[in-house]
Amino acid sequence: MYKTENLSCMKKLSIKSQLIAFLGLFSIYLYAIEKDSAFLISILITVVSAAIFDTFVTYIKTKKFLITESSIITGLIIGFIIASDNAAWIKILACLFAIGLKYLMRINSRHIFNPAAFGVFAAILFLNATTQWKGTYYWYVLVPFGLYFIWKIGKIELLLGYILASLCLFGGQAIFQNAPLTGIWGYFSYFYIFIMIIEPKTTPVRPLPKFIFGIIVAVLVFLLTNIGVKFDAELCSLLIANAAILLLNFVPRRNTAGTHL
Repeated sequence: MYKTENLSCMKKLSIKSQLIAFLGLFSIYLYAIEKDSAFLISILITVVSAAIFDTFVTYIKTKKFLITESSIITGLIIGFIIASDNAAWIKILACLFAIGLKYLMRINSRHIFNPAAFGVFAAILFLNATTQWKGTYYWYVLVPFGLYFIWKIGKIELLLGYILASLCLFGGQAIFQNAPLTGIWGYFSYFYIFIMIIEPKTTPVRPLPKFIFGIIVAVLVFLLTNIGVKFDAELCSLLIANAAILLLNFVPRRNTAGTHL
């Protein structure tokens, strides 16, 4: 009886709540492994800041005090990405940039850019912030849980597009440089792949555009990494791809008879 009730409770958890639980437990796991107390403090700062800013805007709009799951997720992700040794005020402003953009730049009631990515990228450009991508190479944690989240939100095509394009690009580069092909997997930022680029509201919803989106992100990451851009190539790639959604939404939709809808 108790097992049945526990399973029922798990099924009632939203995918956002599940992601919050995962990121929270992952941060604790990283602390247990690396003993980095600065990281936990950084996470606390970014989560509280994002929640406060979002609650303030929500109150202005609805006259209700609400702490949204989205703001907690944004704060957690920023805490994982932005370097712990940045000043606290930089982390707070990164959260302000993220929440502010989410409400200011919208089309059809949907924000265009991944909030956490924009917040950190803006902090890099204007405040000389640095990034760390905490835990991004712990593939044995991120891959299984990431696949679960990707399956739940229906972003398999996006993942396939990114992985295939990355393997072709970095694989071709490895062959050209006489490097071992097994090293390709070392190029992958697993937190970026399984947490960042799959964000539902800033990625396409139809199969073909999702696949194309994944390819675009992979190509941009490859190009910007090899060019050696001074800012974070992965964040920049994601934000450019977010903007490309405006064009991807015009990819023709076909019905079962093969005619355009």
